[in-house]
Amino acid sequence: MKTKRNVIQIWLPCAAMLLIASSASAQNLFEANFTSDNVYQYTPGGVQSTFASGFNFWPTGLAFDSAGNLFVAVESGGLAGQGYISKITPGGSQSTFASGLQGPSGIAFNNAGNLFEADWGSGNIYAFTPSGAQSTFASGLVNPTGLAFNSTGDLFEVDQGSGHIYEFTSAGVQSTFASGLNNPYGLAFNNAGDLFVADAGSGNIYEFTPNGNQNIFFSGLNYPQYLAFDSTGDLFVSENNDGYGVGIIAEITPTGTESTFASSLDDPEGLAFQGLTLPVPEPSPLGLLAVGAAALFFRRRKQ
Repeated sequence: MKTKRNVIQIWLPCAAMLLIASSASAQNLFEANFTSDNVYQYTPGGVQSTFASGFNFWPTGLAFDSAGNLFVAVESGGLAGQGYISKITPGGSQSTFASGLQGPSGIAFNNAGNLFEADWGSGNIYAFTPSGAQSTFASGLVNPTGLAFNSTGDLFEVDQGSGHIYEFTSAGVQSTFASGLNNPYGLAFNNAGDLFVADAGSGNIYEFTPNGNQNIFFSGLNYPQYLAFDSTGDLFVSENNDGYGVGIIAEITPTGTESTFASSLDDPEGLAFQGLTLPVPEPSPLGLLAVGAAALFFRRRKQ
């Protein structure tokens, strides 16, 4: 026979799960299209629209801040000192956040709201405060391309030229996390803290556990470049396919089932989901009912 304590223990996780499920919402996917100079938006069903256009050559990396602003790294035709980072508000208003860069590629925000940029041409990683003040976080890298933060605030950087993945503490202390990759590009962490890397040269997606153990998560891709996880744990991969109009975005489930999310693209690169860094939406009535039920059982237990 279940005691009140057992019932409470059952209701609490149920309430939490219902609250989480009721507050979860599907996110739109954003894609930086290298050749068309556009940023495209996709609904969860794959319907495409143009979110922003008119970039001065080659948008690459994408990242959202906590306020829902989208930041776009633009290489600017590979011209030295002409690269920049554009900021686009949720309403579509566009402005230049940073300029004078040597080939910005991957970008990522830390928990403090600072933006980090892998500068492919200079071999540096730059840090920008929310107001745009720039500093050099790391230097001496070989074509840094992808960036991602883990849950403890360490920054991971993929070095395209050397085939290394470096780990940096918040203080900037550098160590080698992995090596021997073949033209790696993008990085992304899943909810379990495993790091995934798109290795364009081999066509593989590699998975690394937090202690550095490596395995092949998926293979047979055609020049995979950038990665992004949605809220359900599916991995989205931009594949260049070495030709115009034949690029795709692949979707891979946690169990390794692949499908094509979008096709007929011109050089898809950076990917980012809208909403994953935004505040959690208000819970639905079902979620509130579950929490209320749990609170009621707590009250009865105290009597």
